Parts: sequence; structure tokens; C-alpha cells
Amino acid sequence: MITTEIQSLFAELEDAWNRGDGNAYGACFTADASYTTFVGTVYHGREDLASGHQALFDTVLKGTKMFNEIVEVRFYGTGTAVAVGKGDVAKKHPGKLTKVQTYTLVREADGRWRIASFHNTRRRPLMEAVSFKYVPASRPRG
Repeated sequence: MITTEIQSLFAELEDAWNRGDGNAYGACFTADASYTTFVGTVYHGREDLASGHQALFDTVLKGTKMFNEIVEVRFYGTGTAVAVGKGDVAKKHPGKLTKVQTYTLVREADGRWRIASFHNTRRRPLMEAVSFKYVPASRPRG
């Protein structure tokens, strides 16, 4: 179950991306957040990921939109949650969301949920199919 506060966090995240605003994007993360892109780049801390993303928004990601679908949220106490979703960025909505994303969320002292850790992986359906064919027991049950 996703709470209104967590829905708001993801709406802020998407809005900041869609406006190309690195500082607003960074504000969705904790000061010490870790952020791993699908190409393997790791940002450490809000300032690092905000400035890195601003450079990307100003160049290769200029005019892109974020498309997110949160698939599940699991709570671990009252101040920690893990969200798993599908997502992508493009100039227009892609037919399929090609990335699997994992977010570790924390409720900070000001009461706001922020992202403490983010990991983004490009899904490879063909490789999955090959793996499942040769090792059927490796297929997830859910």
C-alpha cells in the first residue's frame, strides 16, 4: 500500500525531472543518499546527485520526461519503506517501461519521506527468458 505522503514524494520527483530542475530533484533525497544509475554511475549525497543531474538535464536529458509506476511498497517500521517500481525517461511515453527501480525511503525528522537509496537496472526480458528456460526454478514466484 502506498501512502499519500509517498505518492507526493514520487510526484515531486517526476515534476522536478520534467522541469529539468536538479536542485528540486535532489531535494527528494536525503543529504547522504546513494544513487545508482542504470549505467552504473553512483552518486553520493544530495548535492552530488543534484549537480550531476542538472548537468544531464542541461544536455543529454534535456526535454525528457520521467515515467514511473510504483509496483509495491513495503514498510519496515514507521519510518522506513522499500518501494519497487518500473520506470523510464524519454521525450514521450515509451510503449513499455524498461527499467526496474528500487527505492529505500525514510521519514526524516521534519516528517517528510525522502529517498535514502536508489538503484536503477535496465530489464533484459530476452536474458530472463533464456535463464528461465535453462533454469526454470530461477523464475520468481510473484
